[in-house]
Amino acid sequence: MIEKQIFLADLDATQAVGRALADALRAGDVVALSGDLGAGKTSLARGVLSALGLEEDAPSPSFALVIPYAPPQVRLPIWHIDLYRLDKSSEAEELGLDDALYDSALMIEWPERLDWLWPETLRLHISVPPEGPRRLTATVPPSWEDRWPFP
Repeated sequence: MIEKQIFLADLDATQAVGRALADALRAGDVVALSGDLGAGKTSLARGVLSALGLEEDAPSPSFALVIPYAPPQVRLPIWHIDLYRLDKSSEAEELGLDDALYDSALMIEWPERLDWLWPETLRLHISVPPEGPRRLTATVPPSWEDRWPFP
């Protein structure tokens, strides 16, 4: 695994990262989005969904936990997941995430609520330092090394 950093100057930059990731995304991929409340996880996810063809504003899945998107709404089936409200990791078993990976990608906010992640998960952490721009730190697994869209 390699680690990369990207500075996010504003909302547009955050969504641009999401749009670039969408071009590399394929069924079976898992993207884990972590960071404090308000860091920009949902904004990045909205960039991905927009680039996949979603025309309306994507709602946050905070209350639904899972919002699946499928063609023709998007070009690639993808589940937008928010695990913030889970009390125990075992509660995620009821969501059917493993089954979704057969034909969909997963974008998971608050992945730290799980005791486990898939080995080839692309891990993205957004930090908000007291001064300066937000910082995205990516832990890029081998399956993403040839697809990672940033230098």
